[in-house]
Formats: sequence, C-alpha cells, structure tokens
Amino acid sequence: MARIHQYWVYFLTNKGRTVLYAGVTENLERRLFEHRTGRNKESFAWRYQCWTLVYFETFKYVKQALAREKQIKNWKRQWKEELVNAENPDWADLSKGWDYRGWFDPKDPPEGFYTQHDAEEWGGPEDQR
Repeated sequence: MARIHQYWVYFLTNKGRTVLYAGVTENLERRLFEHRTGRNKESFAWRYQCWTLVYFETFKYVKQALAREKQIKNWKRQWKEELVNAENPDWADLSKGWDYRGWFDPKDPPEGFYTQHDAEEWGGPEDQR
C-alpha cells in the first residue's frame, strides 16, 4: 500500500509579531514541538522565539512545498502579513489545543518545553521572555 505524503509550508511568529519565520515540513506537529523545545539552539526560530503558528498550507508533493517556501521567503514582509491576515486575521495560534503530553515524560520535560495555553498567557522558556 502506498504511503500518502503530506507537506506543510508554515509561518511562525514571536510574541510581539515582529518576526515571521517560514518553514516547510512533512510533520507540522512534530516540527513545531522541535521549534518550541529548542532542538537546534542555533536556529532562527529559537533565537527569535518564534513559537506561534499563524499560517500553514498543505501540499501533496515535496517539490511543490519547497517551491512555495522559496517563493514566500523572497516576498516582502507586507505580502506575508497579507497572507496571514486573509486566513487568520487575529493571528491566533493555530496549534492551540495540540496535546504533546504523550511525547515526553511530564516529570522530565525537554529543555525549554512549555505549555503555552495551560498556565501562561504567553509561553517560551522562562529565561527568554
């Protein structure tokens, strides 16, 4: 049986909406978890605290997703904002309600992990707010 592939091009932003990060992935939930836990401490998303998912598009083929990401990365900031505003005018976190509790031992969460919507108005590692 053939595996059904799905790819996402997505935007993350930070608390003040001063930064927009565009990325592509084959597993949006896992990738957002990696961004939020600082899997790569040198990454743009971690350095600028981009943990709020504000936009995504789905694609069946990876080449389409990569071409779209490349196209969007060459856009002006205003065009990216217009794209988000058309689909998500409140810039709400589209990952709200995603449950990562089964992904790690709650007694030993990954470094930097936070639950943005449970106990805090705005999440992120304590030392980076």
